[in-house]
Amino acid sequence: MAAIYSLYIINKSGGLIFYKDYGLAGRMDTNDSLRLASLWHSMHAISQQLSPISGCSGIELLEADTFDLHCFQSLTGTKFFVVSEPGTQHMENLLKHIYELYTDYVLKNPFYEMEMPIRCELFDINLSQAIQKDRVAYLGR
Repeated sequence: MAAIYSLYIINKSGGLIFYKDYGLAGRMDTNDSLRLASLWHSMHAISQQLSPISGCSGIELLEADTFDLHCFQSLTGTKFFVVSEPGTQHMENLLKHIYELYTDYVLKNPFYEMEMPIRCELFDINLSQAIQKDRVAYLGR
């Protein structure tokens, strides 16, 4: 079984700019993935405002019975979140690595327009390799 079900990247205004499904179960349709990204952006923003801790950066982990949702927010407000199997460890490192890939292959691409959907072949290739390495490491544990 795969440790990662799906990956989402949301721009600072809450728009879904990247979605990739890695799960073996049924794939979500486009409308559902847009709704999930929008809902997560709103919940993240509300959690920042309601937190009793000043300077809180929002929800980083949401644990459910059938999945975990891990989130990393960059300094620019772009959110990267992974839906994974319950109890999956070390997703923070994977999310930071995905952010590095995003900065290297998307933001440095002269043809990419900020806040727009990501269409970059080098990003896709390197992302697939990173996810595959994470799966191998997960299965080896």
